[in-house]
Amino acid sequence: MKILGVAMSVVLVSGVGVAAYVAYDLGSTFASNAVDLEGQGSVPPDIGALKGGVNMLLVGTDKCEPEYSQYFGLRCEEDDGGERNDVNMLLHISDEPRRVTVITFPRDLMIPVPECTDDKGNTSSESYKSALNTSFEKGGLNCVVKTISEVSGLDIPFAAKVTWGGVIEITNAIGGVPVCIANGLTDEYTGLNFTPGTHTLQGWEALQFLRTRHGVGDGSDLGRVSNQQVYMASLARKIVSEEVLSNPGTVLRLARTAIANITPSASLTNPVLLAQIALAVKGVPFEDINFVRYPILTDPDDPNKVVPDKASAAQLWTALKENQPIKVTGQDKDAVVNADGSTPPPAPETPADTTPGDGEQITPTTPPATPGVVVLPDSIKGQSAAEQTCSNGVGFGQ
Repeated sequence: MKILGVAMSVVLVSGVGVAAYVAYDLGSTFASNAVDLEGQGSVPPDIGALKGGVNMLLVGTDKCEPEYSQYFGLRCEEDDGGERNDVNMLLHISDEPRRVTVITFPRDLMIPVPECTDDKGNTSSESYKSALNTSFEKGGLNCVVKTISEVSGLDIPFAAKVTWGGVIEITNAIGGVPVCIANGLTDEYTGLNFTPGTHTLQGWEALQFLRTRHGVGDGSDLGRVSNQQVYMASLARKIVSEEVLSNPGTVLRLARTAIANITPSASLTNPVLLAQIALAVKGVPFEDINFVRYPILTDPDDPNKVVPDKASAAQLWTALKENQPIKVTGQDKDAVVNADGSTPPPAPETPADTTPGDGEQITPTTPPATPGVVVLPDSIKGQSAAEQTCSNGVGFGQ
């Protein structure tokens, strides 16, 4: 079962930034469990020296921590002691003008996993073809970074990890996230039973919504990724809203909770650098914050697994390298719809009030064609933070 993007999105939009406001905690808490990334030199103290933008890998793991294991039934009762990277999000912040792109790599992506050494000094051999979510077991956060770096061809100097429990605590700290559910959603495996409409999710309930597979779309893991993007877009809007950023108590609570529940790379513990990353993200318009799924093809050796669609991915990497604005056109219609079941319209050109009330549907306007915008192929599924979308639940009581 997958731990999904809420905590990483907190880091993405403001978590690392508000953490900088309480930087005195870094020495005792945030930096105490920091992980060294193999084969990387010193990181410049100024992000302006990082040509080509900032790349940060955000990893969610399925560790069964004793204080939370009662929530997860058989998953933790039958736990083999392993810890897998079930969520893998590459955050890219471009050079000026700043744009933010978050690329989610499916856990069942079959790719080469390099030789890795874990924190106990044990070395695992290189694998020609393995599921991405085995890389953490082989060598911890460092191994996930090496694996994604090889797949993407990008240098990744920063990384952070969060567990199931961390997601619960961070979502509680932010005060919940409003999520639109089109048809209602019932999932006996996670205990969810939502009526159609907008629900503000916190803690355990938010985590279970992010983990649900049987309650959305066609029940596949890929549908769940699309469902998560609905959540992350709403989370991004919530974090940069006046409700959060203008409330010092919420900011400090979120900062300290993030610090206590995130394991960073050693390169990410410089408070000045954290503040710079936060400031770089803060003013990015919603239409320039995009959540996309790494493009995939069905694995010819196993229909339940996927392999990279390198041709489509090349178009994404080129756009990011050249710092071109992107437009996401692909969307998993089985997992993401409007409240009335229609296809979501294009994103608005500028941010607006993005918190719909119960039963209210906000219809964005269609932006004009813009020269220089790269329209990504339909194989790259996702959405911008400006788009108002709903999780396509299987139905209430189903």
